[in-house]
Amino acid sequence: MAYKIGVVGDKDSVMPFKLFGFDVRYGHSSQVVRQSIEDMAKKDYGVIYITEECAAMAEETINRYKEEVSPAIVLIPNHQGTLGKGLSDIQKNVERAVGQNIL
Repeated sequence: MAYKIGVVGDKDSVMPFKLFGFDVRYGHSSQVVRQSIEDMAKKDYGVIYITEECAAMAEETINRYKEEVSPAIVLIPNHQGTLGKGLSDIQKNVERAVGQNIL
């Protein structure tokens, strides 16, 4: 089974992902962001990339999927730069998997 890849974020940050054939959704409100994540999770998306700013609008929804194997929700910076949340989440996951922070 081939999984799809989705991207949620502001238009300027996520539009380039269309070039790679990813399903792109523009998150301009917390309701749209939450609904986009729910829709993608139900439709067998393997990975959902979401900008850190949009992730802040849907933390509760994202937290429900953190323990699931699929979809993997990966926070990415927007076109203006990073808030550091994505890197922080990666460090926590590595520490949980390895037992210490190796990054």
